[in-house]
Amino acid sequence: MQRRIAVFIGALMLCCGTASATDGYFSHGYGMKAKGRGGASAAVVADAFGGANNPATMVMAGNQLDVGLDAFNPERSAERSGLGPGLDGSVDSGRSYFAIPEFAYNRMLRDNLALGVTVYGNGGMNTDYPGGQFNCGQGAANMLCGSGALGVDLTQLIVAPTLSYAITPNQSIGIAPLLTFQRFSAKGLQAFAGIPGLSAQPDKVSNNGHDDSRGVGVRVGYYARISPAFAVGAAYAGKTHMSRFSEYAGLFAGRGSFDIPENYSLGVAWTPSAPLTVALDYQRINYGDVASVGQHSLVPAQLGADNGPGFGWKNINVWKLGLEYASSERWTWRAGFNHCDEPIGSADVTFNILAPGVVTNHLTLGFTYTTRAGGEWTVAYMHAFERSVQGASILPVFMGGAPAGNERISMHENSLGIAYAWKL
Repeated sequence: MQRRIAVFIGALMLCCGTASATDGYFSHGYGMKAKGRGGASAAVVADAFGGANNPATMVMAGNQLDVGLDAFNPERSAERSGLGPGLDGSVDSGRSYFAIPEFAYNRMLRDNLALGVTVYGNGGMNTDYPGGQFNCGQGAANMLCGSGALGVDLTQLIVAPTLSYAITPNQSIGIAPLLTFQRFSAKGLQAFAGIPGLSAQPDKVSNNGHDDSRGVGVRVGYYARISPAFAVGAAYAGKTHMSRFSEYAGLFAGRGSFDIPENYSLGVAWTPSAPLTVALDYQRINYGDVASVGQHSLVPAQLGADNGPGFGWKNINVWKLGLEYASSERWTWRAGFNHCDEPIGSADVTFNILAPGVVTNHLTLGFTYTTRAGGEWTVAYMHAFERSVQGASILPVFMGGAPAGNERISMHENSLGIAYAWKL
């Protein structure tokens, strides 16, 4: 079994192209059961995904192995008007389908001590707009006046070994080191490199292939079953400091720095009657505290400088409401709603053509079927409703003017996943 687990984790680490732009670029939930509940998980004991949700729940989960695959379909588009022929037009991103694997394992070492591992991913800055549909005065160009296709590709893979300890039969704590790997590439941004003085390192802006980044963070958690009807949970992960993307040191603020933001969750689960559980989570994701993500795109500094421009993403609040109803010993049904603040403001629309993470409302459904042998098949569906953000284009600023015209970025999403859990 240990050999199979090691091989599976290795395969996941080789997987690239992750996309999960729902709550910003974090997923709306981790683990197929949580995804069916709108992501609510901080105070729910359901699976072995505590390393991504709340490490303290693992000691309550028992021995199990969870493996799943999510088919994710984000539809992104961008349009511009008011700047005149050649610069006005609309495009759709060509990368619309992604396969996102998930894996979690938990082993009880003693009745009050569990050791496990959760493997999960973030992403969402994955776009691929066609080139040649615009003209910026020097022939065919993409929407940001570069040559060829335009887009970025960001993958974040986190391996979270988890240790969970039960202080009492109804209270537990947990800790999960976050061993983090990132992969990034950008293409079609030659215009940003070609404008004199715009970037601190013009040769490190675009079309340098994939670059890697690594870092180590930690998530801690607490869980308490207050009564048979109520449980509470909390989890905290500080900012994960990552090594720099050296091949994109002229694009990201801090000479290629791209840290993972601080985030924390508080949750409550209420079981008014045995078949029904209602779960509510509050999550905070501090995107704005990471310079390359949170700095505004028109700060008076060079791209790549320590105080240089970023995507202008704000810190966001996320609310996750989930319902779970066991209609029999075999069937459990789920529904949920997830709402997050809009991370992108109108002044930063131009840069976020590359990363239009604008959706805020998500509806989820799901179910679990328990086999006679005790294994579990779980299915989860998510729909993120269409949302747009618009604002004046900052392209004229690079030519010495002021923001003008109008740009709009839009997105909606669907995902459908299936997972199987072995009770070991």
